[in-house]
Amino acid sequence: NRGEIIVATVKGDIHDIGKNIAKTLLENYGFKVIDLGKDVPIEEIVDKVRLHNVKLIGLSALMTTTVVNMHETIKAIRESELACTVMVGGAVLTQEYADMIGADFYVKDANESVKVALKVFEE
Repeated sequence: NRGEIIVATVKGDIHDIGKNIAKTLLENYGFKVIDLGKDVPIEEIVDKVRLHNVKLIGLSALMTTTVVNMHETIKAIRESELACTVMVGGAVLTQEYADMIGADFYVKDANESVKVALKVFEE
């Protein structure tokens, strides 16, 4: 076990194919992945990060209408003073948007999520 990672598709979004691919790749690289599913409420994500004390969380959103919930989730994580790194991905995201919402990493595809996880857990 290289470490625990939480993944979730944010509130309002039911698209999880990309998240599921990332989860599979991360597991293949030896990470324990806690998959919270899709359309996950902000409070549930914050509670699970606190409960499992994870070092890395991956948030996914596919629709332009739900990326605002990604921003609100990151904001809630930061306000809760949880010491975790946040990576974000999804078809509508860009590096610029990820920077704007306070994500630590933007991943353009599932392979990038593995690279980020390896980097975060080698520190």
